[in-house]
Amino acid sequence: MDILLQQLINGVTLGSVYALVALGYTMVYGIIGLINFAHGELVMVGALTALSVIAALLRLGLGLPPAAMMLIALLAALPVCMLLAYAMERVAYRPLRRAPRLAPLITAIGVSIVLQNVAMLVWGRSYFSFPPILSVTNYDVAGATITDLQILIVLLSAALMAGLLLIVHRTRLGLAMRATAENLGVAALMGVDANRIIVAAFLLGSALAAVAGLMVSAYYGIAHYYMGFLLGLKAFTAAVLGGIGNIGGAMLGGLLLGVIESLGAGYIGDLTGGFLGSNYQDVFAFMVLVVVLTIRPSGLLGERVSERA
Repeated sequence: MDILLQQLINGVTLGSVYALVALGYTMVYGIIGLINFAHGELVMVGALTALSVIAALLRLGLGLPPAAMMLIALLAALPVCMLLAYAMERVAYRPLRRAPRLAPLITAIGVSIVLQNVAMLVWGRSYFSFPPILSVTNYDVAGATITDLQILIVLLSAALMAGLLLIVHRTRLGLAMRATAENLGVAALMGVDANRIIVAAFLLGSALAAVAGLMVSAYYGIAHYYMGFLLGLKAFTAAVLGGIGNIGGAMLGGLLLGVIESLGAGYIGDLTGGFLGSNYQDVFAFMVLVVVLTIRPSGLLGERVSERA
């Protein structure tokens, strides 16, 4: 039971990050039906930008507390990711908005590859270690261990997801986003600027990606130019698992995917004597996805048009 509890703690932490990234996929898909496969690269850029800023602050020797350095790094990563998302939408996706659905999908894959190579040129191929500025405290919970960093990741993710729900359901911007998702043409006739709303969806998703990038690099202690590909693929899987186009589904799918991965890597691996362990955690996640989509192709929560963002 202590192994099960430990893996549940790890799974909820990882799932919180997946949920944040999955929200970026589901918001864009909910409005224009585009699967932005380059979204994972925004997480990567956010992580590498934040690590570069923290390293620069350490070299300056200003004596700032870790929390202040993390905040400054996040404030630097946010505009970089948001500007990059705006450029992606304006240059790569907007001209193809009326093109056949396959064209923007292929373009998104191309943008992902381009961003990976640009990041490799800027930051190199090497893995970047997260600077040792955080003092992690462990807490014992019924035989399992949870750290204050894990608690922070879960609470911050929950706060950001709650804030996004408030924006979507309680603001004029959110109303315009839901109207555009319902019917872009009719929303335009009612005075909604579709281009502005679509850009807003990209910017909100990129902001969440920047936060997720800092979280992932702090949690695992490393970042590199290729980290966004698999993370983005898993977040997309989480969005599909919960019901892509549905904000609640993205959250649920992210948490479930994180828990499934952790149970597969730890608990099931222990039961099989290590034969099936951490090297197979991706297999468990995608196997569950195949089973769920076979039974319910629209995802666990389906696609509720009224909640699309």
